[in-house]
Amino acid sequence: MFKNFFKKQKIDNLKSNNILIFALLIHAAKADENYTDTEKKIIIKAIMNLNKININEAEKLLKLAETKEEESNQIVEFTKEIKKYSMDFRLKIIEIIWKIVYSDSTSDSYESNLIRRICGLLYISDKDNGIIKMKVQNLLKK
Repeated sequence: MFKNFFKKQKIDNLKSNNILIFALLIHAAKADENYTDTEKKIIIKAIMNLNKININEAEKLLKLAETKEEESNQIVEFTKEIKKYSMDFRLKIIEIIWKIVYSDSTSDSYESNLIRRICGLLYISDKDNGIIKMKVQNLLKK
């Protein structure tokens, strides 16, 4: 009985923690004031990959994250959870954000500035951010 309770609690905590991460992805997607279906698909794919869940569950988490993003007015709340993870994980989140930004084939100065601020809060160097940005640009050229 307690074993299942704690297992469910662990899963719920994981999803709850990840909602802040997904809210950050949504915030980045909205940076250019144009939250597109393509951006939503990238975020849903990230949700599915990070949580090992199906698309229906991912869409539910997306809705929760969209609500969380609308209720918050600062990226610090979102990034404080990500800082608990490994550097590799944080770099992967930045890569996802660049994919979201470049989903419309362009990056404006506000989007780039937002990513630099996020990187600063996650202790990711400008050099690593630049490498990830170039990696995403090269992937999109193929």
